[in-house]
Formats: sequence, C-alpha cells, structure tokens
Amino acid sequence: MADSFTQPPSPGLMMSTSASSPLPKLRTLVQTYISHHQYSSALYWADKLVTLSISTPKDMHMLAHCLLLTKQYHRASHLVVSNKLHTTHLGCCYMAAKALHMAGEQEEALLVLEEGEEMLKEDELQKEVDDQTTMSSIYLLKGYILEALDNRPMAAEAFQSALRADVFCQEAFEALVGHQMLTAEEERELLHSLPFQDQEDPDLASFLYSSSLKKYSCPEDLDIPVQLEPLKDNSDLLVCKVERLFYNCDYHSAFKLSSNIIKSDPYHARCLPIHIALLVELKKTNCLFQVAHSLVDLYPEWSTSWFAVGCYYYLSGRQDPARRFLSKATQLDRLSGPAWLAYGHSFAVENEHDQAMAAYFKACQLMRGCHLPLLYIGLEYSCTNNQNLAERFFTQALQIAPKDPFVLHELGVTAFNNQNYERAEKYLSDALLRVESVSRAGASSGLAEKWESLLNNLGHTYRKLGRYSEALSFHQQALVLSPLNPSTYSALGYVQTLTNDLTAAVESFHKALGIRREDTFSTNMLNYVIEQLMSEVAPFPGYPEETPRFPPLKSPSGCLNLDTTAGNLSPSATPPLATDSQHTLADTSNLSIDCEMEDTGDTSREQEGLDMDQTL
Repeated sequence: MADSFTQPPSPGLMMSTSASSPLPKLRTLVQTYISHHQYSSALYWADKLVTLSISTPKDMHMLAHCLLLTKQYHRASHLVVSNKLHTTHLGCCYMAAKALHMAGEQEEALLVLEEGEEMLKEDELQKEVDDQTTMSSIYLLKGYILEALDNRPMAAEAFQSALRADVFCQEAFEALVGHQMLTAEEERELLHSLPFQDQEDPDLASFLYSSSLKKYSCPEDLDIPVQLEPLKDNSDLLVCKVERLFYNCDYHSAFKLSSNIIKSDPYHARCLPIHIALLVELKKTNCLFQVAHSLVDLYPEWSTSWFAVGCYYYLSGRQDPARRFLSKATQLDRLSGPAWLAYGHSFAVENEHDQAMAAYFKACQLMRGCHLPLLYIGLEYSCTNNQNLAERFFTQALQIAPKDPFVLHELGVTAFNNQNYERAEKYLSDALLRVESVSRAGASSGLAEKWESLLNNLGHTYRKLGRYSEALSFHQQALVLSPLNPSTYSALGYVQTLTNDLTAAVESFHKALGIRREDTFSTNMLNYVIEQLMSEVAPFPGYPEETPRFPPLKSPSGCLNLDTTAGNLSPSATPPLATDSQHTLADTSNLSIDCEMEDTGDTSREQEGLDMDQTL
C-alpha cells in the first residue's frame, strides 16, 4: 500500500497490514482531513486513533481539537478534564480552556488555565516546551477570557506576555492595539521590550508593529525599509496610513485612500470601521446607506454591520432607530469602542447629557489609548457649564493627541469662559495653525465649514482683548465659510459698534435679523445703535444745521405776494413779468415745498390754509 494519504485510505486495509502500526497513518489521515476542512471525518478517525493508542495525551489532544472544530465544546472539555490531562499536558490544557471559553463559561475556563499554568513555572517542563507558540497561545487565551470578564488590566498583561513569548503572535498585538488597551507611552514601552533581535528577520515584525502603533504621527513619517518595499501597497499598511490621516484630521485624503482599499477589498475588516467614520464625518449619506445595506446582507453577525446602520440613521437625523441599531452592535461586540461613541452621539445631539456621558465613559474604559472619549466627555461637561471638569478631560485628551485641533479649540473655549483671554487666544491660534497646515498638505482646498466656529471664537477672543481689527477680520473669514450664520453677523455688528462704525453695524444687525427674526441680541443692539445714530449723527451730513431763510417769493398767478420772512400775505400790485410765464411745474412744486417747510411764526391756521390754496 502506498504511503501517500492524499486520498483517504480504507481503515480495513490499514488494519490488515500487520507489519506496521496503523497509528502514524491514522494521525496523518486526521491532519489531512483537518486541512481539507472535513472535520467530521477527522473526528471519526481521531476517535479510533485514541482507542488504538490507549489514550495517549498526544492523541487525546488531537481528538479534543477535532471536537472543538465540530463545535462540541463541552464534550471536548470533559474529555480533557476527566482524564486530568489539563494538569499534565499543556496542549490539552489549552484545548479544554478554549472549549469552555467558546461555550461562554469564562470562569470555568480561567480556572482550568490557572491549574494548567503551574506547568509553565516548572523549569523542567519549560525546557521540554520547544514550541513557543503553545505558551503564547495559552497567554492569548487567558487575555481573551479576562477581557470577557471585564478585567482589562490583567487582560492587557496577558496579551503582552503572549507577545513576549512569540513576537509573531499578531492576534495578541491586534487585541492590544485594536481594542485601544494601552496608552501611547505604554505602546512605545511594549515595542521596545519585544525581543525582535532574537528572530531571523527582526525588521519585518518591528516595522509592521511600529507602523500600526503611531496613529498620531504624521502620515508621511512612514519609512519602509528597502527589503520590505513591496509592502507599500499592502492593504493593512494602507489602513494604518488611513488611521494616521484620520487622527490628523485630513479627512478628505483619508477618505480617498480608504475608498481605494474598499474598492479592491470591499469587506476589509480593519478598514470598514474607519471608512464608516469618514462617511459620517463627510456626510456622505448615500454611500453610507450602500455600505450598511451590503454588510447587513452578507455579514449580519458582524458588529460592524449594525454599527454602519446605526451611523446611517444618526447621520439622517433619526436618533431612535440609530440608538436601536447601535445598541445591537454593542451587544454583538461589547468591546466595540466606536459603536459606544456613536451611541453617545445619538444622545448628545438631543441634549441628553447624562445618557451621552454614560456611553462616553464606557467608550473611555474600552479605548484607553484614544483621545476621542475624553474629548466628548469634556464637551458634555462644558455644555452643562462645568468648566473645571471639562478642562480636566480636555487636558487628558491633549496629552494623548497634542496636535488635535478639536482638543485645542475646546481648551480655548474653556479658557474664554474662564475669562483667561490670553490663554484662549494661544489655544485657538494653535488650533487654526494646525487646521491650516492640514488643509495645505491634504486633498481639501481651504478650510471646511465646520471650522467657522473656530474663526468666530478667535474673533470673540480678540474683541475681548481690544484688538478690534483682528476680530473683524476673523468674523469676515467666518462669513466666507458660512455666509448664512446670523450669529456671525451679530458678532460682526457688535465689533463695528465698538469701533463706532454705526452705519455698518446697523447693516450687520439687519442681516442677522433677516436670517433669524427672533434674535433678541441683534434686536436690542439694533435699537441701541439707531438711538446712537439719532443723537450723534446729523440727518443730512454736510448741510447746515439751521434752516436757511429765503427772500419773498411770488406766486405764479401774481395775485398774492408771498412774504415768507414776515409770515404775512399781501396783494400783489404789479402784474407778473413776461419771464414768469416761463416757470415750469417743477418750479411751482419747489415753491410749494419751500412755503410748506417755512416757519410761519404767528400766522393762524386759516391764513396757513389760504397760503396753501393760493400757492396751488
């Protein structure tokens, strides 16, 4: 019989060969069926292998593996624990704990691991364990179990132990980085502590891990070693660059790159959450609907699918269904930080501050290395006028993301509310410089409309500092970004009032009221400015203040001589001159107006009426 097992041999033929033991061939057969994903066949022959080998630990481990692959979790754990193999065989210990973890019995799984971990402390057994991946898998599984039990600090230590045992255990690295379990400083310390130099190719893992960690670094800082140059178009590295662009607020460039990744790989698991966040940021509702619809159709078991649906409803202003689908996303993956953030946004947009902060605090627990939960918690405290707590959370966010313009802007607003205008001017100016640098380096041409509030706040700050010309300049720049914002016109009119440009202030307040009629501030300021104009500005600038006195005028009919200086009417003794016939209607009208506007002194009402009749 041939030794090749590419085609499953008949067990009857194998048993008939008495010259050699069937055990090696059965082991090869089981591995072949596992590699071909025929788990039921592998389980059948593994069971016969255990019986023939009289339950050796190696074959029991293979049988437990087959039971795990066929989702018979309790049977697999019972097989190992009942034979006490979890205390004598490291692989069997892993299988039993993994089965209980998959069955949802986390405490029992942790107990099995703790009993088996005693083997790792024995020097003799450690010398026997040549394959470091087994030890790494034990620590990795322990990290998952502790994470499921909400013991995240201990879970982070377990994941770091898994990485130190095997630097190529990317799953442990992804658990630390993807779930934001470490701060930026802890990430750098971990990277320096890993034994990359002990590997045959130390540059590969070191470069890939470092590129994933530095998400707050500049996107152009990604230096690829020469020998790894072909990796520059790898989708995972491109996702790392998208994250850098996102956290540096260059949303247009990030979206362009993420769209290219999704086009080549439509269901890239790492790229989809940040691509959805970019769609929300850029308000691309139609694209978000298409992405959410396709994900729910193909992967309804993914948390990301329902996260996309919730984001779509949030972006379209329907907060109740948004909360329902985002809650479903958090139920499918309790560790999904972006879903908790979006869940908090759905409350914050309706001024439900308590519920919003509860969701943000949960996200803060899950995303220790991200500044966004701290930023949003500070925003909620600022909205409830608790400036001290707001500033504390903004400062913590600034320590994680020292160049984030949103954090700098909110710190400036907090300083302004605390009447520390010099400090507010510093934070707001730094934020504007950061935004302008991103705009120049990115794909967008100019500032986005969202930064209109930053320009207006700079205008308010300079007004408080008495620098009115700079305040006017920033308010006018804000009008360029958002021409129909009544608050900007009100602020502009207020500064113009302070500079005594009352006519321009009236125009600005009129524009503000034309956009928002119920603007109380603009109404009051407009009344004040108009009163100032009435008391300080002449009705007809450039004309004499006193009414001029004109000589006596003659009526066109020649019947009466109008003596406007004396205020009396006297009959005319001379007929009209020949030139009087050349008077036009306009001349007559002017005479009428002059007589009407003239001060008649003591003339009675009857004489005044006669004057008007004869003039007409």
